[in-house]
Amino acid sequence: MLSYVRWYWPEQDRWNYDELDTDRWSLRHVELHGDGRAIAAASLAEVLAVHDSGGAGAVVRYERRYGVVPDAPFPPPDADVEPVLETLTAIEFEQLWRQARRQLDQAASR
Repeated sequence: MLSYVRWYWPEQDRWNYDELDTDRWSLRHVELHGDGRAIAAASLAEVLAVHDSGGAGAVVRYERRYGVVPDAPFPPPDADVEPVLETLTAIEFEQLWRQARRQLDQAASR
């Protein structure tokens, strides 16, 4: 069963949203500046597919456009302080995902 969480890093003024699997690995990750501008909207499945079809260079291009999916279970084992999590519904996450992807796609086409 998937779960959806949001958490805030005040030092960077960033909201983070994750779709987590049962082992707490992020399947999709969204980051927004405090003002709502998208920083990332990355998918683990997409990264793996891009790597399989285009290699490391394709992954670099993907990550420049869509950001990075966390590469450890959430929260990271080396985190000094575990962030306070708020839960989201799948529908809320999907709306955020689509908005962030749209912003990043528009920025890349400029």
